[in-house]
Amino acid sequence: MKLIAQIRLNPTPEQHAALLATLVEANAACDAISVIAWQAREFRRLPLQTRSYHQVKDSFQLGAQVLIRCIAKVADAYKLDRKVQRTFRPHGAIAFDDRNLSWYTDKHAVSIWTVEGRQHIPYRLGAPQRVLLPYRKGESDLVYHKGVFYLLAVCDVPEPDEQQMEGVLGVDLGIANLATDSDGESLSGQQIDHKREWYADAGRRCKRSARSRPNGGCASCRVDSAGSKRTRTTASASGLLRRPNARSGR
Repeated sequence: MKLIAQIRLNPTPEQHAALLATLVEANAACDAISVIAWQAREFRRLPLQTRSYHQVKDSFQLGAQVLIRCIAKVADAYKLDRKVQRTFRPHGAIAFDDRNLSWYTDKHAVSIWTVEGRQHIPYRLGAPQRVLLPYRKGESDLVYHKGVFYLLAVCDVPEPDEQQMEGVLGVDLGIANLATDSDGESLSGQQIDHKREWYADAGRRCKRSARSRPNGGCASCRVDSAGSKRTRTTASASGLLRRPNARSGR
């Protein structure tokens, strides 16, 4: 199965500026490719690549493989519908593959192509990403989010082995009985039903008592409330009476 490992890059200020400029240049090229596709009404990737590659290559400072990925990004954007001309955010994500992105997992660093040349940038990852990264395969997206650069690496993780079960227990949930299992044991839930009925009956008694008394409320509730208040008052008074004796050491 394919999972995504989100890897945070730790570039220097100069490398950060180079990555940002690369995104801006690549997405500007995507806008230019989108104009060509819209005017020619050609949205398939390979015909669009034939029509736009050299024209865009001469106008933008992009490597050949990055430009190919930009053309694929435009073609994918038009797969949803072709009723509106697509435009791209300056800091939108760009895909990289093994031709312009190299991983050095032993050093926790990558070598990535930018408009300022190749940059060797360290990265930081947690335990889940450390487990997934050995299975990285294919493209990785360079993403800029809230001032931080991430690489979203596709990881083809093998399916876990099926576990052999020695036995199976089936459980049927019902109304008369809460549950009945495949061994024939039934759980009626009589204790739960009895407690539920007790609470429902207590609620009805309190409502009837509240309607029959002019000041409202259940008599037992008022007695409990008053009793608890008297208990707290008595305890506080007892504490005050004991304080002088505690100070005098008696």
